[in-house]
Amino acid sequence: MSCINRRDLALLALRTGTGAVLIAHGTQKLFGWFGGGGLEGTAAAMEHMGFRPGRQSAIAAALGEAGGGALLVLGLATPAAGAAAAGAMAGAVAVHAPAGFFAQEGGYEYPAFLGFTAAAVGLAGPGRYSFDHATRHHFDQPWTVALAFAGSALAAYAVVSKRARERAREESGAS
Repeated sequence: MSCINRRDLALLALRTGTGAVLIAHGTQKLFGWFGGGGLEGTAAAMEHMGFRPGRQSAIAAALGEAGGGALLVLGLATPAAGAAAAGAMAGAVAVHAPAGFFAQEGGYEYPAFLGFTAAAVGLAGPGRYSFDHATRHHFDQPWTVALAFAGSALAAYAVVSKRARERAREESGAS
């Protein structure tokens, strides 16, 4: 097996594993699958965490996870898929950051790992065993990488900043 085939198989495995985990988390939020709260439960949780409006925040997070994950599994529009999933994970990192790094303490280790992995796949590309390769990389162009990651970073910054302002406003009102 040549190095190219090994790399392509590794990208397939990484895309599929990461995408499947993201799909599971996103469908928990959207449909209540796998013990999740569904859209209504997730919306209420998002409101409680300071993401307002909660329903729109729940939909955005769920679509970033499930949609980005599905596109990663397929290897389709890989830069956008990786950027969307990484952006969704940035919001999760913001929620878990006060608990520190490690997951067993409620920290941000797990969402950070998923976000970095999705971003890395989005940057590296999907490999040969992908729909992007089959479509001659129609949705995987150099400009789409820059656009997808810039858009995702700006959106994540806006959402996380808005949440931080909302939390600060709540805390000052509670004092």
